[in-house]
Formats: sequence, structure tokens, C-alpha cells
Amino acid sequence: MPALETIRNIGPAVAASLRAAGIMDSQTLQAIGADAAYARLLANGARPHFIAYYVLHMALQGRPWNDCKGAEKDALRAQFDNLKARYCDSGQSELEKMLNQIGVVPAQKKPPA
Repeated sequence: MPALETIRNIGPAVAASLRAAGIMDSQTLQAIGADAAYARLLANGARPHFIAYYVLHMALQGRPWNDCKGAEKDALRAQFDNLKARYCDSGQSELEKMLNQIGVVPAQKKPPA
């Protein structure tokens, strides 16, 4: 099975994250697609990042990572926001959601002693 790194735009760090989420090779990634792969990354604890999301889409289309523009980028942003809301934003206050949306990492809550 071809390694994940054989796909354009997939480097060692992204490949390691995908493997940690159970996506072991390029054929599996291509079979499940960018949305399902990104959902697995989020479910595995990856921090949501829009650029990483659309780079994954571009990678599976064999396009340069920065080729995403205009209406296509806007549509992918809507899909990303939906995935992020489903996997990352539940149980957060409106303020926490806004801070997360602009990229501020929410503080980790300590369990009561």
C-alpha cells in the first residue's frame, strides 16, 4: 500500500496524525475522502485548523495546497465549520466558541480534587 506521504501536500507530520487516527495509507485516505479523514483527526484530538482542512482537500485532488480560492474556499469553510461544530464545539459557551473560532486554545479544565 502506498504511504500517505506519496500524496502531494502530505508531509511527515500530517501523515503521523492521520496514522494516529487510523488512516494508515494513501489508498485508505483516498477511499474515505477528506471530510471523513478530517473528522477522524478531530475525533482523535487534533486541534481544528481551516488551512489544514482545505490542504487535505487539495491533496486528494492532486492540486497545490494554495490553489483553493473564492467560492470553492468559501464552500469548504462552511463544511469545516460544520465538522468543527460537530466534533469540537459541544458544551462550550458562546464566548468559548468565538475564542476557538479565532484560534485561541481553550484552557484545559482541571478535575476537582
